[in-house]
Amino acid sequence: MSNNVEKGRSYLFTSESVTEGHPDKVCDQISDAVLDDIIRQEDQMAAEGKKDENGNPIDPANLRCACETLATTGMVMVTGEIRTTGYVDVAHIVREVLRDIGYDRAKYGFDCDTCGVINSIKGQSADIAMGVDTSWESQHGEAKDKYSLIGAGDQGMMFGYACKDTKTLMPMPIYVAHRLSERLAAVRKDGTLPYLRPDGKTQVSVRYVDGVPMQVEKVLISTQHAENVKHADLYHAMINEVIKPVFEREGIKAASDMDVYVNPTGRFVVGGPMGDVGLTGRKIIVDTYGGMGRHGGGAFSGKDCTKVDRSAAYAARWVAKNIVAAGLADRCEVQLAYAIGMSKPISMMVDTFGTNHVPEQNIEDAVDKVFDLRPGAIIDELDLRRPIYRKTSNYGHFGRELPEFTWEKTDKVEALQQACGK
Repeated sequence: MSNNVEKGRSYLFTSESVTEGHPDKVCDQISDAVLDDIIRQEDQMAAEGKKDENGNPIDPANLRCACETLATTGMVMVTGEIRTTGYVDVAHIVREVLRDIGYDRAKYGFDCDTCGVINSIKGQSADIAMGVDTSWESQHGEAKDKYSLIGAGDQGMMFGYACKDTKTLMPMPIYVAHRLSERLAAVRKDGTLPYLRPDGKTQVSVRYVDGVPMQVEKVLISTQHAENVKHADLYHAMINEVIKPVFEREGIKAASDMDVYVNPTGRFVVGGPMGDVGLTGRKIIVDTYGGMGRHGGGAFSGKDCTKVDRSAAYAARWVAKNIVAAGLADRCEVQLAYAIGMSKPISMMVDTFGTNHVPEQNIEDAVDKVFDLRPGAIIDELDLRRPIYRKTSNYGHFGRELPEFTWEKTDKVEALQQACGK
C-alpha cells in the first residue's frame, strides 16, 4: 500500500477551501442545522421525562437523520429521511442559517426572508432502521455487550489521515486554504471589507521536497463582491487583509515570488445559489484532507452519528492523529470498513507510507487493542450525540482543535506507545 515519496523529489500539491456562502456549503449548513435542532429537541424532551406516541420514554439515541438540501435561485428544498419525536420547523431553520451567512438581501443574490422553502422530508426506511436498532450480532445471538447491539447504518469504507505538516497534524495545503477562507468571511462580517459578499473560494499550492512542505508558492482567491469594486483595489485588499494576516499569524512561509491570483475572470458579482446550484455533500474533499488522503465517498453533513460515513470517518481521523502524535509514524492513513447492521468493522488498515518508526503490523495490533471502533463505542467515546454539527460544516471537519471536535484529541498517545513497546 505504500506510496513513498522518491528521495529528492520536489513537487507542488494544491488544495482548495470554500467560504460559508458557497452554494454547496450553504446546503451543508442547513442540513447540519436541521440535525442539531432535532438533537436539541430530543435531549430536552428526554430531560423533561416526556414519552413518545407509544407511551415509551423518549430516548435521544433513537433519532435518525439523513437530511439533504438543494439551493437554487430564490428557492431552498430540504429533503431526506428523519426519525424524531420532535417537530422540525424547516422554513425557520433555513431562513436563520441564510441570515447568519449573510444572504439577507436580494442584491447579494439571495434573500432569506423572501426565498421559497420546500419541505420534502420523510420517515426513515424500516429496513435501514432495523439494521441499526437490532444489530446482526444481536439477531444471531453473538452480542456480548451494549456496543454489539448497535449496527452500522450502512456499508462502506472511511478514511482518516494525519501528518506532521502542521501543528494540528493536517496537510499544509488544506490547512492554509481553510484559514484563508475563514479570514475572507471574517473581514466581510466585521466590516473591514464591506463590499465583499458571502460566496468565495481559496486555493493554495505548497512546494514539497522529500515529502516535507517547504513554502507556499501560489494562492488563488475568488470572492463575490459588490458591482462597483475595482479589481485592482480588490487584489490589494486580498493581499493586505486576508493573505498577509493569515500567513503572519500561522507562521506560514511564502515563496519570495509567490503568485497571487484574485478573481481571475475579473468579475464575481453573481454568486451563491443564484450563480450555481448548491447541494449537500458536494465538497467532501474540502471537508477532509484536500486530496492528500483517500476518501471513501460518503458525505458528512445532515447525517446523525449512527451513520458511519460520518462517525467512523471522525474515528479514523482520531486514530490516525494519535498514531502520528505518538511518534509511531510521520504520516498515517487509516481505513475502516463496515457492513450495514453489523457492529464490528469488517476491516481495518493502517498505511504509514514508509514513515513508520515501528513495524506497521505492530501499529495495527496496537490500534486494535487501544480503540473500540464499533459505532456504538465511537459514539460514546467521542460524545457524538450533541448538537455540534453545524459548526463542523465550514472550514473543515478536521484540524480544528475546538472543544466540540473530540476526534481531534490526542488522548490515546500513551496507550499506543505502550502497546507498541515504545
